Amino acid sequence: MTTWQGWQHFATTDPPAPPQPDDPPRSTEERLAYHSAFVTIRTPAISQLATQVRTLMILGRHQQTTARPSLIVTEPAAAAGKTTALLNVGRACHLAHLRKNPPPPGSAHATAPVAYVLVPPGATAKTLITEFARYLGIPVATRMTQTQITDAVCHTYTAAGVQLVLIDEIHRLNPRTTTDAQTADLLKDLTERLPATFVYAGINVTDTPLFSGTQGAQLAGRATLITCGPLPARHGRRETFRDVITDIENALDLHHHKPGTLPRHTPYLHQRTAGRIGSLTRLIRQAAIIAIHDGTERITKAALDAVRLDHLAETHHRPRTRGS
Repeated sequence: MTTWQGWQHFATTDPPAPPQPDDPPRSTEERLAYHSAFVTIRTPAISQLATQVRTLMILGRHQQTTARPSLIVTEPAAAAGKTTALLNVGRACHLAHLRKNPPPPGSAHATAPVAYVLVPPGATAKTLITEFARYLGIPVATRMTQTQITDAVCHTYTAAGVQLVLIDEIHRLNPRTTTDAQTADLLKDLTERLPATFVYAGINVTDTPLFSGTQGAQLAGRATLITCGPLPARHGRRETFRDVITDIENALDLHHHKPGTLPRHTPYLHQRTAGRIGSLTRLIRQAAIIAIHDGTERITKAALDAVRLDHLAETHHRPRTRGS
């Protein structure tokens, strides 16, 4: 997805769909593949991000004299859902653009409404702008300076009609190999020259030097913050985590699973996953795959308890049994 061709394939390929009452039964292999890919569960973070992106794109549509408002999406640790939220919103923006601007029959897409840039580990400002170039296939010669690459990127992105720029894993920018001021200056330059809304996503983004100092403060001052943190067991009268579990259960394709089983285990599931949406969906999907393989076709608490999750969850969040 870090090239235009890859992103276009992702955005225009129908995502997995839950079984419908009138659908013919799926084969075992089809159901295994379905639970492996699975549906995207609409969490509060996805809803909030979608609303903010839509609003800021409208807000900045006719803004020309200064940089458009942007977004920072942060999560305290992996598996809290930031990348899923980012990709979901990016796909929605891409498809909305195609509906409003369908390409002529038989022609390739003339525009690229969304850019998805994944920051490589230990990236410098020049490495980052090179990734921008690679996304749209802009040739980069070894001797080109950062300024030359940036000029080529700004020209091509503007011509391609990029409206939304998603920068994922931005915490990977390495302050030991480039100054934070250089990186902040690059991003500030891009936001001022490109007619697009920028979304920066990473782990503990607000704690990084990138968004502090004189230049970093300018970036942070233009950005709205969205946190993709673990879901609480309860939020006032709302039981958001239970609602998410219900949505996951409703999307399962198991022959003998009884609806309402998983929501009854909400306290256990919250303790087991610490409220992390990635750990939750992985736990239930693995249990579903096992249920298909062993023929039980249902998920019980014992089945959930038999699944081994990531090391963090197993070390810190697995409920202790008696005598342990």
